[in-house]
Amino acid sequence: MSKLRVAVAGASGRMGKMLIEAILASEDMELAGALDVAASVAIGTDAGLSAGKATGVLITSDLATGLKDAQFLIDFTRPEGTLHHLAYCAEHGIRMVIGTTGFDDAGKARIAELAQKTGVVFAPNMSVGVNVTLKLLEMAARSFSHGYDIEIVEAHHRHKVDAPSGTALKMGEVIANAIGRDLNEVGVFAREGVTGERDPSSIGFATIRGGDIVGDHTVLFAGIGERVEITHKSSSRVTYAHGSLRAVRYLQEKQSGLFDMFDVLGLKAL
Repeated sequence: MSKLRVAVAGASGRMGKMLIEAILASEDMELAGALDVAASVAIGTDAGLSAGKATGVLITSDLATGLKDAQFLIDFTRPEGTLHHLAYCAEHGIRMVIGTTGFDDAGKARIAELAQKTGVVFAPNMSVGVNVTLKLLEMAARSFSHGYDIEIVEAHHRHKVDAPSGTALKMGEVIANAIGRDLNEVGVFAREGVTGERDPSSIGFATIRGGDIVGDHTVLFAGIGERVEITHKSSSRVTYAHGSLRAVRYLQEKQSGLFDMFDVLGLKAL
């Protein structure tokens, strides 16, 4: 059986290097391309350099060159770059796994539009554990919809540029949908000064940035006389890489359509 030909965007970044290492270690995939911004000092170098392997795949900023042999592209970059990559992939039949966060509503709508032309898995977190946690939150929220205050606390490294994290927002969306609320209406993203009593229908968010924290998320259901906390902690980005490879495998049979990690992991049927 021929191997799946996978390219990586943001190849010189922390996540890009982890993805390349995971692809090189897999038995059913091969690295077919590596993209980065034109200003990157890594342009023209071998994509396997950080993993100590010579791949013959050079990092480039040119989409036509970087994707000429690719069937799939994995992208954990920035919204504007990801949308540019997706438009190219949609026109050339390249399926895409998107782990980029920070999209506004217009960006999400554009992804849905382009997914009509090519298969896309789009999720704010590719970790298998995080997505199982999302399913647990959906189930818990239905039982804690009345009499419990819901707060989401997330922590990431000092270099993360968006807040709250895409995973925290996804947690809020899953909980809000489960209990019949609209996160755009009930989400509270900042508190300062005399805020008054807490609105019992609200879902609060708190953000921590510091050091090299890979990603911690806790959802607190606080009632009278008890509280329940559901927590997921990442100690390595490798879990995001392994989840991304599972998403690539899922897209083998999907020529078009928009999917998420619940589809990949079969969690929607639960």
